[in-house]
Amino acid sequence: MRDVTGKVAFITGGASGMGLAMARSFAAAGMKVAIADIEQDALDRVKAEFDASNAEVITLQVDVTDRAAMEAAADATEAAFDKVHVLVNNAGVAVGGSLDQMSYEDWDWVMGVNLDGVVNGLQAFVQRIKAHGEGGHVVNTASLAGHFAIPGLGVYTATKYAVVGISETLRADLKQHDIGVSVLCPGVVNTNIFDSGRNRPSHLQGETDTAKMVLSEDVAGPEQEQRIAEMMTKALDPAVVGDMVLHSIQEDEFYIFSHPEVEPMVSGRAAEVTDAFARWRKYREDHGV
Repeated sequence: MRDVTGKVAFITGGASGMGLAMARSFAAAGMKVAIADIEQDALDRVKAEFDASNAEVITLQVDVTDRAAMEAAADATEAAFDKVHVLVNNAGVAVGGSLDQMSYEDWDWVMGVNLDGVVNGLQAFVQRIKAHGEGGHVVNTASLAGHFAIPGLGVYTATKYAVVGISETLRADLKQHDIGVSVLCPGVVNTNIFDSGRNRPSHLQGETDTAKMVLSEDVAGPEQEQRIAEMMTKALDPAVVGDMVLHSIQEDEFYIFSHPEVEPMVSGRAAEVTDAFARWRKYREDHGV
């Protein structure tokens, strides 16, 4: 989809971090953008920012786990811009801690946002994109945690492996409809993901409310906050990711790896899989089966 001028994008988790960076990149390229987010205060700030420009942007308060709300957001986007060409399933949360310490509430919250949120986005928008026949693109935000296991982030990792698998299948399913697919697999980006517990619903509260412990579990309080702040200053600027996503849409790039320095970890998993195939091949040969 090389010519994006005038095309319409819908972005979840769009009022901060990578979602907002994508909105800025898209708008600068001449796209119309619907920014969806659960935080009304953040949406108000974003609306003020874009109102000061000539960008065609609307903001929508949406909980991606709410199917009816996602359908209503799709209706509102079409009411404002007539069509939708690009869907970005970007909303995400995380909890930290060992898998054997996770509660049902931990699982339900993270799976609800990271996995069900993607499903709800696809259900609400893909048929609409197919219907206008102009082609389009779907971007699903996964993570490098969708390609190798990160101790202490097991629930998050489970959702991101699922998003990668959904995206790989979706690419094949939508190719005939001229709808491209990209899966964004970033490392650490300067976003609010490690403070995602701020939006955790009251009925899904748990003892492990944050992923911060994964980064600095040996300290707490102000020292922990300082360590995380220092780490985030070295994290990738979300603006870089926003431009990379725009490029992936225009060039129909599937995997978006914003942190190529982590390639050895992904390659290490692939090598382990290859070695396992060799061992089991030998096992069958040795046993004549």
